Amino acid sequence: MTGTGAHRTPDTDGAEHVRREDGGGDVRGGAGASGGSGDPGGPPEPGGSPTSAAAPAAAGVVAEVADVVALGESMVTFLPTRPGRLADVPSFERAVGGAESNVACMLAAAGHTVRWVSRVGADGFGDHLLDTIAAHGVDVTAVPRDARRPTGVYFRTAGERGTAAHEVAYYRAGSAASAMSSRTVDATAVRSTRILHLTGITAALSAPCLELLRDLTRPRPGRPLVSFDVNHRPELWREGDGARVLLELARAADIVFVGADEAGAAWGLHGSRAVAEALPQPRTVVVKLGRGGAIAFDRHPGTAADADGTATAEATAETTPERPPHVRVVAAAGAGDAFAAGFLSAALRGLPPRQRLRHGHLWAAAALTAPGDLAAPPARDRADRLAALDDTAWGTLRLGPGWTHDPGPQEEARTP
Repeated sequence: MTGTGAHRTPDTDGAEHVRREDGGGDVRGGAGASGGSGDPGGPPEPGGSPTSAAAPAAAGVVAEVADVVALGESMVTFLPTRPGRLADVPSFERAVGGAESNVACMLAAAGHTVRWVSRVGADGFGDHLLDTIAAHGVDVTAVPRDARRPTGVYFRTAGERGTAAHEVAYYRAGSAASAMSSRTVDATAVRSTRILHLTGITAALSAPCLELLRDLTRPRPGRPLVSFDVNHRPELWREGDGARVLLELARAADIVFVGADEAGAAWGLHGSRAVAEALPQPRTVVVKLGRGGAIAFDRHPGTAADADGTATAEATAETTPERPPHVRVVAAAGAGDAFAAGFLSAALRGLPPRQRLRHGHLWAAAALTAPGDLAAPPARDRADRLAALDDTAWGTLRLGPGWTHDPGPQEEARTP
Protein backbone atom coordinates (compact mmCIF):
# COMPACT_ATOMS: atom_id res chain seq x y z
CA MET A 1 0.00 0.00 0.00
CA THR A 2 2.68 2.46 0.96
CA GLY A 3 5.51 1.31 -1.27
CA THR A 4 9.09 0.29 -0.70
CA GLY A 5 11.07 2.14 1.94
CA ALA A 6 8.05 2.96 4.11
CA HIS A 7 6.94 1.66 7.48
CA ARG A 8 4.48 2.62 10.18
CA THR A 9 5.46 4.08 13.52
CA PRO A 10 3.06 4.81 16.37
CA ASP A 11 2.19 8.40 17.21
CA THR A 12 1.60 9.80 20.65
CA ASP A 13 -1.99 10.73 19.81
CA GLY A 14 -3.01 7.18 19.00
CA ALA A 15 -2.21 7.38 15.31
CA GLU A 16 0.47 5.58 13.38
CA HIS A 17 2.49 7.39 10.72
CA VAL A 18 3.93 6.08 7.50
CA ARG A 19 7.54 7.24 7.43
CA ARG A 20 9.72 7.25 4.35
CA GLU A 21 13.42 6.50 4.64
CA ASP A 22 14.46 6.78 1.05
CA GLY A 23 17.38 9.14 1.64
CA GLY A 24 17.85 11.36 -1.37
CA GLY A 25 18.81 14.96 -1.84
CA ASP A 26 18.00 18.09 0.08
CA VAL A 27 14.42 19.24 0.38
CA ARG A 28 13.93 22.16 -1.97
CA GLY A 29 11.67 25.10 -1.34
CA GLY A 30 8.47 25.77 -3.23
CA ALA A 31 7.47 28.41 -5.70
CA GLY A 32 7.36 31.26 -3.23
CA ALA A 33 5.12 33.00 -0.77
CA SER A 34 1.97 34.88 -1.64
CA GLY A 35 2.82 37.91 -3.69
CA GLY A 36 5.73 36.19 -5.40
CA SER A 37 6.13 35.28 -9.05
CA GLY A 38 3.30 32.76 -9.02
CA ASP A 39 5.35 30.47 -11.25
CA PRO A 40 5.00 26.84 -10.08
CA GLY A 41 8.27 26.05 -11.80
CA GLY A 42 10.24 28.84 -10.16
CA PRO A 43 13.16 28.47 -7.76
CA PRO A 44 12.78 28.56 -3.98
CA GLU A 45 12.76 31.98 -2.40
CA PRO A 46 15.57 33.02 -0.03
CA GLY A 47 15.18 32.14 3.60
CA GLY A 48 14.97 28.36 3.42
CA SER A 49 12.24 26.34 5.10
CA PRO A 50 9.82 28.41 7.19
CA THR A 51 9.54 28.20 10.94
CA SER A 52 6.07 27.08 11.94
CA ALA A 53 3.98 25.38 14.55
CA ALA A 54 3.38 22.55 12.10
CA ALA A 55 4.79 19.21 13.13
CA PRO A 56 8.38 18.72 11.97
CA ALA A 57 9.47 15.69 10.01
CA ALA A 58 11.19 12.88 11.90
CA ALA A 59 14.97 13.12 12.04
CA GLY A 60 16.61 11.76 8.92
CA VAL A 61 13.35 11.72 6.93
CA VAL A 62 13.53 13.57 3.63
CA ALA A 63 10.41 14.23 1.56
CA GLU A 64 10.78 14.34 -2.19
CA VAL A 65 9.62 17.55 -3.87
CA ALA A 66 6.29 16.76 -5.51
CA ASP A 67 4.56 18.61 -8.31
CA VAL A 68 1.45 18.88 -6.13
CA VAL A 69 0.56 18.15 -2.52
CA ALA A 70 -3.19 17.92 -1.86
CA LEU A 71 -4.26 18.15 1.78
CA GLY A 72 -7.76 17.27 2.92
CA GLU A 73 -10.23 14.61 3.96
CA SER A 74 -11.25 11.75 1.73
CA MET A 75 -14.17 9.54 2.65
CA VAL A 76 -15.67 6.29 1.53
CA THR A 77 -18.77 7.24 -0.44
CA PHE A 78 -21.76 5.06 -1.11
CA LEU A 79 -23.42 5.69 -4.46
CA PRO A 80 -27.00 4.55 -5.12
CA THR A 81 -27.56 1.73 -7.57
CA ARG A 82 -30.60 3.55 -8.94
CA PRO A 83 -32.21 7.02 -8.73
CA GLY A 84 -34.45 7.84 -5.82
CA ARG A 85 -34.52 9.16 -2.28
CA LEU A 86 -32.05 7.82 0.23
CA ALA A 87 -35.03 6.35 2.05
CA ASP A 88 -36.00 4.35 -1.04
CA VAL A 89 -32.68 3.26 -2.57
CA PRO A 90 -32.20 -0.45 -1.72
CA SER A 91 -28.44 -0.74 -2.27
CA PHE A 92 -25.27 1.27 -2.78
CA GLU A 93 -21.88 0.81 -4.39
CA ARG A 94 -18.70 1.78 -2.58
CA ALA A 95 -16.34 4.42 -4.00
CA VAL A 96 -13.88 7.07 -2.83
CA GLY A 97 -14.86 10.72 -2.49
CA GLY A 98 -12.88 13.77 -1.48
CA ALA A 99 -12.21 17.03 -3.30
CA GLU A 100 -8.48 17.04 -2.61
CA SER A 101 -7.89 13.34 -3.27
CA ASN A 102 -9.90 13.62 -6.49
CA VAL A 103 -7.48 16.31 -7.67
CA ALA A 104 -4.51 14.24 -6.50
CA CYS A 105 -5.63 11.08 -8.30
CA MET A 106 -6.31 12.81 -11.61
CA LEU A 107 -2.99 14.65 -11.57
CA ALA A 108 -1.09 11.46 -10.72
CA ALA A 109 -2.88 9.57 -13.48
CA ALA A 110 -1.69 12.30 -15.88
CA GLY A 111 1.94 11.69 -14.90
CA HIS A 112 2.52 14.36 -12.25
CA THR A 113 4.17 13.52 -8.93
CA VAL A 114 1.53 13.97 -6.25
CA ARG A 115 1.35 13.49 -2.49
CA TRP A 116 -1.89 13.28 -0.53
CA VAL A 117 -1.78 14.42 3.11
CA SER A 118 -4.63 13.53 5.44
CA ARG A 119 -5.60 11.18 8.29
CA VAL A 120 -7.69 8.01 8.11
CA GLY A 121 -8.95 5.58 10.71
CA ALA A 122 -7.24 2.32 11.55
CA ASP A 123 -10.20 0.51 10.02
CA GLY A 124 -11.21 -1.23 6.83
CA PHE A 125 -12.50 1.96 5.24
CA GLY A 126 -9.11 3.57 5.88
CA ASP A 127 -7.47 0.59 4.19
CA HIS A 128 -9.76 1.04 1.20
CA LEU A 129 -8.97 4.75 0.88
CA LEU A 130 -5.21 4.24 1.03
CA ASP A 131 -5.28 1.28 -1.36
CA THR A 132 -7.49 3.07 -3.90
CA ILE A 133 -5.70 6.42 -3.86
CA ALA A 134 -2.25 4.80 -3.96
CA ALA A 135 -3.38 2.69 -6.92
CA HIS A 136 -3.76 5.92 -8.92
CA GLY A 137 -0.05 6.64 -8.37
CA VAL A 138 -0.45 9.04 -5.44
CA ASP A 139 2.10 9.04 -2.60
CA VAL A 140 0.14 8.26 0.58
CA THR A 141 3.10 7.86 2.94
CA ALA A 142 2.24 11.06 4.82
CA VAL A 143 -1.19 9.77 5.88
CA PRO A 144 -1.30 8.60 9.53
CA ARG A 145 -3.73 5.94 10.78
CA ASP A 146 -5.79 7.05 13.76
CA ALA A 147 -6.61 4.27 16.21
CA ARG A 148 -9.24 6.30 18.09
CA ARG A 149 -11.16 8.03 15.30
CA PRO A 150 -12.97 6.46 12.32
CA THR A 151 -12.66 7.08 8.61
CA GLY A 152 -15.49 9.30 7.41
CA VAL A 153 -18.23 7.96 5.14
CA TYR A 154 -21.16 9.48 3.32
CA PHE A 155 -24.16 8.47 1.24
CA ARG A 156 -25.63 10.47 -1.59
CA THR A 157 -28.37 10.23 -4.16
CA ALA A 158 -27.94 10.27 -7.92
CA GLY A 159 -29.37 13.80 -8.26
CA GLU A 160 -27.09 16.68 -9.20
CA ARG A 161 -25.67 18.77 -6.31
CA GLY A 162 -27.67 21.92 -5.71
CA THR A 163 -30.95 20.49 -7.03
CA ALA A 164 -34.00 19.55 -5.01
CA ALA A 165 -33.43 15.89 -5.92
CA HIS A 166 -29.96 15.79 -4.35
CA GLU A 167 -29.51 14.33 -0.89
CA VAL A 168 -26.30 13.70 0.98
CA ALA A 169 -25.82 12.18 4.43
CA TYR A 170 -22.38 12.75 5.98
CA TYR A 171 -20.98 10.62 8.79
CA ARG A 172 -17.77 12.54 9.33
CA ALA A 173 -18.13 14.27 12.71
CA GLY A 174 -15.19 13.23 14.85
CA SER A 175 -13.48 11.56 11.90
CA ALA A 176 -9.76 10.92 11.77
CA ALA A 177 -9.29 13.71 9.22
CA SER A 178 -11.01 16.23 11.49
CA ALA A 179 -8.08 15.76 13.88
CA MET A 180 -5.60 17.20 11.38
CA SER A 181 -3.72 20.12 12.92
CA SER A 182 -0.41 21.93 12.75
CA ARG A 183 0.79 19.53 15.43
CA THR A 184 -0.20 16.28 13.70
CA VAL A 185 0.62 17.06 10.06
CA ASP A 186 4.15 16.49 8.73
CA ALA A 187 5.25 19.99 7.70
CA THR A 188 8.05 18.77 5.45
CA ALA A 189 5.75 16.43 3.53
CA VAL A 190 3.25 19.26 3.04
CA ARG A 191 5.68 21.98 1.97
CA SER A 192 7.99 19.92 -0.25
CA THR A 193 6.03 20.70 -3.39
CA ARG A 194 5.66 23.12 -6.26
CA ILE A 195 1.92 23.59 -5.60
CA LEU A 196 -0.01 23.01 -2.37
CA HIS A 197 -3.71 22.43 -3.12
CA LEU A 198 -6.27 23.16 -0.39
CA THR A 199 -10.04 23.60 -0.23
CA GLY A 200 -12.52 25.34 2.01
CA ILE A 201 -13.98 21.99 3.02
CA THR A 202 -11.01 21.27 5.29
CA ALA A 203 -11.46 24.57 7.10
CA ALA A 204 -15.00 23.54 8.07
CA LEU A 205 -14.06 20.19 9.61
CA SER A 206 -12.80 21.45 12.99
CA ALA A 207 -11.07 24.34 14.72
CA PRO A 208 -7.66 22.61 14.48
CA CYS A 209 -8.19 22.07 10.74
CA LEU A 210 -8.97 25.75 10.29
CA GLU A 211 -5.85 26.79 12.19
CA LEU A 212 -3.83 24.39 10.04
CA LEU A 213 -5.08 26.07 6.85
CA ARG A 214 -4.34 29.49 8.29
CA ASP A 215 -0.83 28.32 9.10
CA LEU A 216 -0.27 26.85 5.63
CA THR A 217 -1.56 29.96 3.83
CA ARG A 218 0.36 32.45 5.97
CA PRO A 219 2.88 34.35 3.78
CA ARG A 220 6.46 33.36 4.56
CA PRO A 221 9.70 32.72 2.67
CA GLY A 222 9.79 29.31 1.05
CA ARG A 223 6.02 28.82 1.04
CA PRO A 224 4.93 26.76 -1.96
CA LEU A 225 2.44 28.18 -4.42
CA VAL A 226 -0.96 27.77 -2.74
CA SER A 227 -4.00 26.73 -4.77
CA PHE A 228 -7.33 27.18 -2.98
CA ASP A 229 -10.70 25.91 -4.18
CA VAL A 230 -13.39 27.72 -2.17
CA ASN A 231 -15.83 24.78 -2.20
CA HIS A 232 -18.48 26.54 -0.14
CA ARG A 233 -20.49 23.88 1.74
CA PRO A 234 -22.90 25.73 4.06
CA GLU A 235 -24.06 22.50 5.70
CA LEU A 236 -20.55 21.84 7.05
CA TRP A 237 -20.22 25.11 8.95
CA ARG A 238 -21.58 24.86 12.49
CA GLU A 239 -21.00 28.55 13.07
CA GLY A 240 -22.22 31.34 10.84
CA ASP A 241 -18.74 32.62 9.95
CA GLY A 242 -18.02 30.24 7.07
CA ALA A 243 -18.26 32.89 4.36
CA ARG A 244 -15.87 35.22 6.18
CA VAL A 245 -13.35 32.45 6.79
CA LEU A 246 -13.42 31.34 3.16
CA LEU A 247 -12.82 34.90 1.97
CA GLU A 248 -9.88 35.22 4.38
CA LEU A 249 -8.29 32.00 3.12
CA ALA A 250 -8.92 32.84 -0.54
CA ARG A 251 -7.18 36.20 -0.15
CA ALA A 252 -4.13 34.42 1.28
CA ALA A 253 -3.77 32.02 -1.66
CA ASP A 254 -1.92 32.36 -4.97
CA ILE A 255 -4.45 30.59 -7.20
CA VAL A 256 -8.18 30.65 -6.34
CA PHE A 257 -11.01 28.65 -7.88
CA VAL A 258 -14.52 29.84 -7.09
CA GLY A 259 -17.91 29.39 -8.72
CA ALA A 260 -19.89 32.50 -9.55
CA ASP A 261 -22.87 30.92 -7.80
CA GLU A 262 -21.00 30.23 -4.55
CA ALA A 263 -19.42 33.71 -4.60
CA GLY A 264 -22.93 35.11 -4.80
CA ALA A 265 -24.27 32.87 -2.04
CA ALA A 266 -21.32 33.27 0.33
CA TRP A 267 -20.14 36.82 -0.30
CA GLY A 268 -23.01 38.56 -2.08
CA LEU A 269 -20.80 39.16 -5.12
CA HIS A 270 -22.33 39.11 -8.57
CA GLY A 271 -20.31 39.08 -11.77
CA SER A 272 -16.82 37.74 -12.34
CA ARG A 273 -15.14 41.13 -12.15
CA ALA A 274 -16.73 41.82 -8.75
CA VAL A 275 -15.27 38.54 -7.53
CA ALA A 276 -11.81 39.39 -8.86
CA GLU A 277 -11.93 42.84 -7.27
CA ALA A 278 -12.84 41.30 -3.91
CA LEU A 279 -9.75 39.06 -4.18
CA PRO A 280 -6.91 41.50 -4.98
CA GLN A 281 -4.13 39.45 -3.41
CA PRO A 282 -4.08 36.13 -5.35
CA ARG A 283 -1.91 35.89 -8.46
CA THR A 284 -4.71 34.13 -10.36
CA VAL A 285 -8.46 34.09 -9.74
CA VAL A 286 -10.52 31.60 -11.74
CA VAL A 287 -14.27 32.23 -11.71
CA LYS A 288 -16.36 29.29 -12.88
CA LEU A 289 -19.52 30.36 -14.70
CA GLY A 290 -21.37 27.06 -14.99
CA ARG A 291 -22.50 26.46 -18.54
CA GLY A 292 -20.99 29.83 -19.41
CA GLY A 293 -17.52 28.38 -18.90
CA ALA A 294 -14.84 30.08 -16.83
CA ILE A 295 -12.73 33.20 -16.79
CA ALA A 296 -9.26 33.69 -15.32
CA PHE A 297 -7.91 36.96 -13.96
CA ASP A 298 -4.10 36.99 -13.97
CA ARG A 299 -2.12 39.69 -12.23
CA HIS A 300 1.24 40.65 -13.75
CA PRO A 301 3.58 42.66 -11.49
CA GLY A 302 5.05 45.94 -12.59
CA THR A 303 2.88 46.54 -15.65
CA ALA A 304 0.20 48.98 -14.49
CA ALA A 305 -0.05 52.75 -14.10
CA ASP A 306 -2.56 55.06 -12.47
CA ALA A 307 -4.40 57.71 -14.48
CA ASP A 308 -1.68 60.24 -13.64
CA GLY A 309 1.03 57.92 -14.94
CA THR A 310 2.27 56.80 -11.52
CA ALA A 311 3.44 53.20 -11.63
CA THR A 312 1.49 50.71 -9.52
CA ALA A 313 2.53 47.37 -8.14
CA GLU A 314 0.55 45.19 -10.48
CA ALA A 315 -2.16 45.04 -13.14
CA THR A 316 -4.90 42.56 -13.87
CA ALA A 317 -4.97 40.89 -17.27
CA GLU A 318 -8.42 39.45 -17.93
CA THR A 319 -8.62 36.43 -20.20
CA THR A 320 -11.52 35.89 -22.55
CA PRO A 321 -14.25 33.78 -20.95
CA GLU A 322 -13.72 30.26 -22.21
CA ARG A 323 -16.85 28.21 -22.78
CA PRO A 324 -16.74 24.44 -22.25
CA PRO A 325 -17.30 21.95 -25.05
CA HIS A 326 -20.70 20.34 -25.43
CA VAL A 327 -20.82 17.33 -23.11
CA ARG A 328 -23.28 14.45 -22.79
CA VAL A 329 -23.40 14.26 -19.00
CA VAL A 330 -23.42 10.93 -17.20
CA ALA A 331 -22.84 12.26 -13.65
CA ALA A 332 -22.11 15.78 -12.44
CA ALA A 333 -20.16 14.84 -9.30
CA GLY A 334 -16.44 15.63 -9.31
CA ALA A 335 -16.46 18.01 -12.28
CA GLY A 336 -15.22 20.98 -10.24
CA ASP A 337 -12.32 18.97 -8.83
CA ALA A 338 -11.46 17.73 -12.32
CA PHE A 339 -11.49 21.30 -13.66
CA ALA A 340 -9.06 22.41 -10.95
CA ALA A 341 -6.80 19.44 -11.67
CA GLY A 342 -6.73 20.15 -15.40
CA PHE A 343 -5.99 23.83 -14.83
CA LEU A 344 -3.16 23.02 -12.40
CA SER A 345 -1.70 20.43 -14.76
CA ALA A 346 -1.54 23.02 -17.53
CA ALA A 347 -0.06 25.57 -15.10
CA LEU A 348 2.67 23.12 -14.10
CA ARG A 349 3.51 22.76 -17.78
CA GLY A 350 3.74 26.53 -18.23
CA LEU A 351 0.79 26.83 -20.62
CA PRO A 352 -0.89 30.25 -21.04
CA PRO A 353 -4.13 31.10 -19.17
CA ARG A 354 -6.48 30.34 -22.04
CA GLN A 355 -4.97 26.89 -22.51
CA ARG A 356 -5.21 26.30 -18.76
CA LEU A 357 -8.94 27.03 -18.92
CA ARG A 358 -9.44 24.71 -21.87
CA HIS A 359 -7.55 21.89 -20.18
CA GLY A 360 -9.71 22.48 -17.11
CA HIS A 361 -12.82 22.11 -19.25
CA LEU A 362 -11.52 18.94 -20.91
CA TRP A 363 -10.68 17.31 -17.59
CA ALA A 364 -14.11 18.34 -16.27
CA ALA A 365 -15.65 16.73 -19.37
CA ALA A 366 -13.83 13.52 -18.46
CA ALA A 367 -15.53 13.57 -15.05
CA LEU A 368 -18.93 14.51 -16.46
CA THR A 369 -18.91 11.61 -18.92
CA ALA A 370 -18.05 8.94 -16.33
CA PRO A 371 -20.00 7.63 -13.31
CA GLY A 372 -18.81 8.40 -9.78
CA ASP A 373 -16.68 11.21 -8.38
CA LEU A 374 -13.41 10.20 -10.03
CA ALA A 375 -12.49 9.70 -13.68
CA ALA A 376 -9.33 9.20 -15.68
CA PRO A 377 -8.05 12.40 -17.32
CA PRO A 378 -7.70 12.57 -21.09
CA ALA A 379 -4.36 11.56 -22.56
CA ARG A 380 -2.04 14.57 -22.75
CA ASP A 381 -1.57 14.48 -26.52
CA ARG A 382 -5.31 14.31 -27.11
CA ALA A 383 -6.04 17.11 -24.64
CA ASP A 384 -3.31 19.26 -26.19
CA ARG A 385 -4.73 18.72 -29.66
CA LEU A 386 -8.28 19.58 -28.60
CA ALA A 387 -7.20 22.58 -26.53
CA ALA A 388 -5.37 23.96 -29.59
CA LEU A 389 -8.52 23.98 -31.78
CA ASP A 390 -9.53 27.30 -33.26
CA ASP A 391 -12.57 29.02 -31.78
CA THR A 392 -14.98 27.65 -34.38
CA ALA A 393 -13.85 24.05 -33.94
CA TRP A 394 -13.80 24.36 -30.15
CA GLY A 395 -17.34 25.75 -30.21
CA THR A 396 -18.65 22.69 -32.08
CA LEU A 397 -16.70 20.07 -30.11
CA ARG A 398 -18.95 17.43 -28.57
CA LEU A 399 -17.81 14.85 -26.07
CA GLY A 400 -19.66 11.82 -24.76
CA PRO A 401 -19.01 8.76 -22.59
CA GLY A 402 -15.79 6.97 -23.44
CA TRP A 403 -14.13 9.86 -25.24
CA THR A 404 -11.04 9.83 -22.99
CA HIS A 405 -10.02 6.25 -23.79
CA ASP A 406 -11.66 5.52 -27.14
CA PRO A 407 -9.22 6.43 -29.94
CA GLY A 408 -12.05 6.23 -32.45
CA PRO A 409 -13.61 9.08 -34.42
CA GLN A 410 -16.18 10.15 -31.80
CA GLU A 411 -15.03 13.71 -31.32
CA GLU A 412 -13.28 13.80 -34.72
CA ALA A 413 -16.56 13.40 -36.54
CA ARG A 414 -18.04 16.30 -34.62
CA THR A 415 -15.06 18.60 -34.84
CA PRO A 416 -14.56 20.57 -38.08
